[in-house]
Amino acid sequence: MPRAAAIAVSHGGGPMPVLGDPSHKDIVSSLRNRVPKILKLGTPDAPRAIVVVTAHWSENRPTISSGKKHPLLYDYGGFPAAAYRLKYDAPGSPEVAEQVRQAFTEAGLSPVMDDERGWDHGVFVPFLLINPAADIPVVQLSVLQSEDAEAHLRMGRALGALRDSNVAIVGSGFASFHNMAAMRHLMMSGSPGAVRARNEAWNAALTAAVGETDAAEREARLSKWRELPYSYDMHPRYGAEHFLPLLVVAGAALEGDGKAKAYKDEFLGVDIWTYYWGDVEV
Repeated sequence: MPRAAAIAVSHGGGPMPVLGDPSHKDIVSSLRNRVPKILKLGTPDAPRAIVVVTAHWSENRPTISSGKKHPLLYDYGGFPAAAYRLKYDAPGSPEVAEQVRQAFTEAGLSPVMDDERGWDHGVFVPFLLINPAADIPVVQLSVLQSEDAEAHLRMGRALGALRDSNVAIVGSGFASFHNMAAMRHLMMSGSPGAVRARNEAWNAALTAAVGETDAAEREARLSKWRELPYSYDMHPRYGAEHFLPLLVVAGAALEGDGKAKAYKDEFLGVDIWTYYWGDVEV
C-alpha cells in the first residue's frame, strides 16, 4: 500500500479563492494543479481518506469530525451570495475518525469525537479546488486553543502511522503569513514595503527549520517557532491558529520521507510557502 502524502497548504482568505479574486491567482493555481499531484488524485494510489487539520476550528482538546456526512459551515460574513451557496459533498469516514481517535488516545491526547459540526471553510474552500469530484472521504480535525507547539507536533506523530495505510494528512492554514492588520495594509496600499522584508526573513528561517532531515532536530526547532525572526509580525500573539496545521503536518513526517519539499506562491506582494512530504515533485 502506498504511503500517502502530508502537506500543509495555504488556503487563502475566506471564500475568495473560489470566487475568482485576482490576488489569489497563484494560490488557486497551486490548489488546482500542484496539490492534486502531491496527493496522487486520479491515480490508483489516490488516498483512501484525507484528514484535514483546519485553522478555523480551535478546541481545548483535539476534536475529530466523525459523521458519515457533514454539512458545510459558512463561517465567514460579508461576501457575495454565491459564497453561501457553495457545496462540497464528499463523505465523512467514521472508520478513519475512529482510527484517529485511537491513535490520539494512545498518544495521551484525550480526543473528542464530533458527528455534528459542519466542515468549515478551511476544508471546503481549498477542497473545491483540490478535489472538486468530492469522491474521497474527509475527516476534519481541530487545532488546540492552547497553541501549544509540542501538543500539535504530538498530534502529527500520532497521525503519521495512518499515512502507511494510505490516509493523507492535509494541514489547511496560512503558515507563511496571517496578520489581518498587515493584510489590510497590503490590500489598501498595494505596496509590500517592510512587510515583504520581514516575511522573507521569517520564511527563510521557517523553511530551514521545516527542512531539517533529522526528525528530532526538526521538531526541536519547530517547537520553538516563536523564536524565529518576525514570528509575531507574521502571526500575532494569541493568533497562531493558521500556523498550527503546519506543526501537525511536520509531526506526521515519517522516517524515509526525506527532506521536506516546498513551493511558493505570491499573495499581496509577499511569498506564501507550502511544505509537504511525499514522493512527487511539483
